[in-house]
Amino acid sequence: MFELLLLSVGVGVALFVGFNIGGATTGPAFGPAVGADAISKTGAAGLMAVFFLIGGWTIGRQVVDTLGNELVTDPGVFTIHSSIVVLFFIGGALFIGNYYGVPASTSMTAVGAIAGLGVATDALNWVVMGEIAVWWIVAPIVGFWVSGMVGRYFYTRINEWVAITSTPGPLVEIDRTGVVPRPVTGPNTTRRELVGAIVVVSIGCLMAFSSGTSNIANAIAPLVGAGVDIDLMILLGCGAVAVGAFTIARRTLDTLGNDITELPLTAAIVVAVISSAIVIGLSAIGIPASFVIIATTSIIGLGWGRATRTTTLPDVVRGEKETNVSIGALTAETPGEEAPAIGEEEPEDIPSAGDLFDPATTGRVIVMQNVVPLLSTVGAYVTFSVLFRFVW
Repeated sequence: MFELLLLSVGVGVALFVGFNIGGATTGPAFGPAVGADAISKTGAAGLMAVFFLIGGWTIGRQVVDTLGNELVTDPGVFTIHSSIVVLFFIGGALFIGNYYGVPASTSMTAVGAIAGLGVATDALNWVVMGEIAVWWIVAPIVGFWVSGMVGRYFYTRINEWVAITSTPGPLVEIDRTGVVPRPVTGPNTTRRELVGAIVVVSIGCLMAFSSGTSNIANAIAPLVGAGVDIDLMILLGCGAVAVGAFTIARRTLDTLGNDITELPLTAAIVVAVISSAIVIGLSAIGIPASFVIIATTSIIGLGWGRATRTTTLPDVVRGEKETNVSIGALTAETPGEEAPAIGEEEPEDIPSAGDLFDPATTGRVIVMQNVVPLLSTVGAYVTFSVLFRFVW
């Protein structure tokens, strides 16, 4: 009876983790699309739930095995007792980030908690941990600088190719005049705008799938390692993710879609392509991707690149214009003429740093995304190295 009660507590904590994963990962996947008015928050939550389940049910079960076996040298450290504690710190730390509207990295938070257990029990595989940590440092830097360079030198040309201009009103409406309601394009929606919206939403679905392949393990791997059926836990965990996507994720959708940087539809597509490419690349080599960090730094990098732009790369190559890349010249103009605004090409719409890149919000995001994984790591280590030694 006691074991059944303990298992119920463990499953409850795992569902709490899944709930917070839904809140933390929906923003990076669909924040650009929501910020560009390509999809509603409710629509984003629905797509997140579906594609997260597909990713978790297929590739995700392999990641569950990896996280429960390779990161620690002795999988026996995962008992029902220890799993509850690990999941408690994962869910608690993620909840703090979600409460403040900052989507923390579920991979970093989960790996941190398991690493705390591994260090306290002398069972951590330092080689695997070191490899993961290196990629967690490199990948966000790559995302920031690639997005920054695109925003600074290529965004105008890309926008000309895509030629997506947001029009007033919704992209899609529901026609209820017939027997069966059906979606129709909005009254002002252009074909290019609709195609662009489909592209950015599709990329969001791809990112949701990628999130499911890696993040479902963060909620259920400890319990599966302790002997709980993996199929049941995947279904329960994905259900909890769906609840989080429809509720607490609204905060992170606002943060990544609106507060950090303004994202016209073209910019949303650029951010989604860069961040999803990096996440897929990391997954291909077996690294649990820091999905949230990569997407967030890509958004920040694009906003910074757009705010600091004074010319385009072809102009630099031809030597026709000068450029100032210093941080202090965020709104510098090209000598001899007024620099056009990115994407709009109207002199009166020159973007400033305050318009495109919010330092206050960015600082809050960066601080919380480092604090949340630290809380789970330190909390798990202290608990297993001090308190549990007296219990066990």
